[in-house]
Amino acid sequence: MGLAKTEMFTDLQNEIALFAKVFGHPARVAILQHLFKIDTCACGDLVNEIGLAQPTISQHLKELKHLGLIKGKVEGTSVCYCINADNWTKMKKVMIQFLDQNIPKGDCC
Repeated sequence: MGLAKTEMFTDLQNEIALFAKVFGHPARVAILQHLFKIDTCACGDLVNEIGLAQPTISQHLKELKHLGLIKGKVEGTSVCYCINADNWTKMKKVMIQFLDQNIPKGDCC
């Protein structure tokens, strides 16, 4: 059996692609913006705030949590979410290094 496509690339390339993927959906961007705005854990207000159905919000939260950009804790019958500061800082560092590359000065096209 052949290599998985991701195995063809470096760990860093795969990491950058995963970070980019998480920002590839406006609902996930909106969730992150809301979590930054409230500066605390969000429990049940994400459905009302974002305007999507609970299962849809849950799926986006799962993606964000899987990547480690948010963390959740159980409070009673709900899960409260907040930004995972350590992983957010790591992601920022990786993405800034990638995005801050100098554009070649040659005339290629």
